[in-house]
Amino acid sequence: MKVSEIKNHLKKLSTIAFELPNGELVPKHFHVTEVGKVHKHFIDCGGTIREEEVVNFQLWSANDYNHRLHPEKLLQIIELSEKTLGIKDVNIEVEYQGETIGKYELGFNGKNFTLGNKATACLAEEQCGITPKEKPKIRISALGNQRKNECDPNSGCC
Repeated sequence: MKVSEIKNHLKKLSTIAFELPNGELVPKHFHVTEVGKVHKHFIDCGGTIREEEVVNFQLWSANDYNHRLHPEKLLQIIELSEKTLGIKDVNIEVEYQGETIGKYELGFNGKNFTLGNKATACLAEEQCGITPKEKPKIRISALGNQRKNECDPNSGCC
């Protein structure tokens, strides 16, 4: 999710909730302790120099059970960050403390902001000799027949 997208969602919400990948919600009394611009300048394993910029939100929960962050307040924090840090309309990643600090992709399911697991990847597959997995080729006409047979009362699927 990009900065412009979260701002649009926040304008329509009356409460904020973040949902972890396992379906649990971050406690309602969370704080957004940081909004930052993260610039990563690196070289991949194939020797290509790369740059990446994201906006980072850090969520934190304490024993402050009466604290509730409202959408308009988070929107103000984001807008202040855009002005003071020169934040662009880039992707947002979220840090949240579990057993260790987890980094998540931010999404929205129509009700809650969702935290999706991030994964590592080789950015230079050709140079490393990694062959991308080929997708199986399926004939659409055969797929229709397969589904028809799956739904047959005598197919054993019921």
